[in-house]
Amino acid sequence: QVQLVESGGGLVQPGGSLRISCAASGFTLDRYALGWLRQAPGKERTGVSCISSSDGSTYYADSVKGRFTISRDNVKNTVYLQMLSLKPEDTGVYYCAAAYGNCPVSAYDYYGQGTQVTVSS
Repeated sequence: QVQLVESGGGLVQPGGSLRISCAASGFTLDRYALGWLRQAPGKERTGVSCISSSDGSTYYADSVKGRFTISRDNVKNTVYLQMLSLKPEDTGVYYCAAAYGNCPVSAYDYYGQGTQVTVSS
């Protein structure tokens, strides 16, 4: 049974940092592109970042370039998103996702349940 479980979300002040994690089980992580998407209140879910399976190449939405870093640990079956210099507009539910192959991904195969990130003073 495939599962993606996010953790590490919470409340952080503007300018602060946070690292969220996603633990995968039920499949071999090293053949999957892994991504983070977020859904802000009242908006559609959009892609934030993606890391490929073959060479670890990374992709970022323009709004987070230079502030967010995605990484993966295939031994621990975990993907991370390090977020720096957080802004109120980064607030939303962050979802982990997996797709067989490499980035960019048009449609993910699996999604986690999401973790809330709130940036507010």
